[in-house]
Amino acid sequence: MSQTARRFAQIVKLKPQYLAEYKQVHARVWPDVLKQIQECNIRDYSIFYDDQSHILFASFKYIGSDYSGDMEKMKANPRVREWWKMTDAWQESLVPGAVSSEAGEPSWWKPVEEVFYQP
Repeated sequence: MSQTARRFAQIVKLKPQYLAEYKQVHARVWPDVLKQIQECNIRDYSIFYDDQSHILFASFKYIGSDYSGDMEKMKANPRVREWWKMTDAWQESLVPGAVSSEAGEPSWWKPVEEVFYQP
């Protein structure tokens, strides 16, 4: 575990007709997916929705020391890939050339720059 958590934020567009389904599945995230997120050193993971732009904003802290390795572990989990396939269908990536969460680079969710932080 690293001494300092790294903060990440990212965005993707939700197809508005899938808002109810998106909220429903996130109210009951599959235990295998939650376990994998935890095992990959992700903490304080939140997703917010803007009903005007239909943007989903996600933020989380990474407390590990090998982010790339942990993301490979995440991607190797068949239940996580099943979850991504389901939720990706309800989203539109804002990253040119992005194909899916599972495909990797370019990233499905667009990383956004932190411009202010107050600890």
